[in-house]
Amino acid sequence: MVAQNAAAMWNALRGIVCVYKPAEASVRKLRRDLIMKICKGLNEVDENQYYRPFKPHTSNATELIQQSVDRSVDLRDHPLVYGPKFDELDLSLSWSNFLGWNTSGVLLFGLRSGTQSARYIRENRSSRAYRIKGVFGQATDTGFKNGKVVERSTWRHIKPFHFDKILSAMQAAHQKKMFEMSGIDMQSQLAYELAAQGPIRPINSKLPIIYGIKCIDYEGPEFTLEIQCINEYETYLVGLIHEIGVRLHSTAHCTAIKCIRHSYFNLDHALLSRHWDLKNILQNIRMCNRILAENEHVLKQTSIALR
Repeated sequence: MVAQNAAAMWNALRGIVCVYKPAEASVRKLRRDLIMKICKGLNEVDENQYYRPFKPHTSNATELIQQSVDRSVDLRDHPLVYGPKFDELDLSLSWSNFLGWNTSGVLLFGLRSGTQSARYIRENRSSRAYRIKGVFGQATDTGFKNGKVVERSTWRHIKPFHFDKILSAMQAAHQKKMFEMSGIDMQSQLAYELAAQGPIRPINSKLPIIYGIKCIDYEGPEFTLEIQCINEYETYLVGLIHEIGVRLHSTAHCTAIKCIRHSYFNLDHALLSRHWDLKNILQNIRMCNRILAENEHVLKQTSIALR
């Protein structure tokens, strides 16, 4: 590890850390667990500086006592005297994107001064990509698989080309609404120039917009969608699956939601909870900070365009 002591590690804990959130886990609990892991690791490193192995090289009792005295430490700085040096209340950690209870995938945290970067990404309203699984033929009271089945219907009439037609129409409707809210004619030169620069962000930060939606797997009654969107939330995505079922003259409910990309971070960058230790966290922070530095100019251009 690059850092050799607890103080150096503490100074290096600044920036963005990308973790993997499992389904049926709250973001707040993951935040607490991550803080506990970091503080525990720092305190263990701090204690190891005082508990050095003592290997006497003499059998003489007088010389043995003298060696012990010479190797002693200042008890005023001993962990058993002043307690843990690193406390959970001293570590600031905030999330950049909030994933619902049933949603898994990429989750960004800002650590210490990195909370500013997390806020910058959040306010920049970067697009996210999801992989959503659903099942035709059943509707539940919650729209998710853990709900009670309230309606059953047929699904065998649904063919792949029917599916693709509905998804294309939904994507086109969202793009049209996006331009209408911006007050721009879709047939104008301005609309073309804006579209060439990248996805257009709606002025209303609470309005979900779908930039792309496609079916990547369909083996009736189960299907998998890949969606690129902005301003979304879990309830909206679950309702989207229900709406697709209705449009295809059937019913459907959601079985899984996974965030596979947020801004410039994807599943390859996400740190699993079983790897949450100081070494891996520090490596992840360095990697994420490097990714942000490489794409900083793009984020700034997008931020200016949103004003």
